[in-house]
Amino acid sequence: MNRHAARVVGGAALIAAVAAAAYPVPVRRWIRFWGATNMEIVGEMPGDELIEGPDLETTRAVTVAAPPAAVWPWLVQMGSGRGGAYTYDWIENLLGLDMHSADTILPQFQDLKVGDGLPVGVGGPVLRCALLEPERALAFLSDDHRWLWSFRLTPERDGGTRLVSRNRIVTAKPSLLRTAFDRTVMEPGSWVMERRMLLGIKARAEKLAAQQPTPGESAGVPG
Repeated sequence: MNRHAARVVGGAALIAAVAAAAYPVPVRRWIRFWGATNMEIVGEMPGDELIEGPDLETTRAVTVAAPPAAVWPWLVQMGSGRGGAYTYDWIENLLGLDMHSADTILPQFQDLKVGDGLPVGVGGPVLRCALLEPERALAFLSDDHRWLWSFRLTPERDGGTRLVSRNRIVTAKPSLLRTAFDRTVMEPGSWVMERRMLLGIKARAEKLAAQQPTPGESAGVPG
């Protein structure tokens, strides 16, 4: 590397350091842990042991006014060419991910098994189902073991569900520049998309639950 290139790299590293340091801690925490309680942030999630000491971790959550049975189908059918990601399809498709979010349950994608792949677009990382506990927990791990995406569904006393999503990521080449990029670009970007996804699942699950008959109605007894 010549002196000019070294100065450019050094200057970029300095700018990155300033940018990362200037990122307000409360704002970053809110972005990384949107919707999650302190217990959910520090608590274990299904599959955490598959990636230890991640360089980046986010935990986000939403309360769904529907039982886990109404949430689960939307999770297992996610993926490119499947049920989509329930987020901003136009952004996903600008990146060539071929995502088309479904508004109905797709029976052909409900039989997910451990080892099955979750498509994330052409040329994207391959995520495989690493853990599956119906209506309770679901985790996907990339083939290179650098990305773990897990979900937990916890039933609430009022009949609703607490849906928690966690991402644990190991960067290929940790550096000051990479850290700054993750904090100022990747984390906010993932918050925008995942927030939309969680709210998309919430809306779909609540609509599904509202359409299902009560036990009395299904038996032909007035509710």
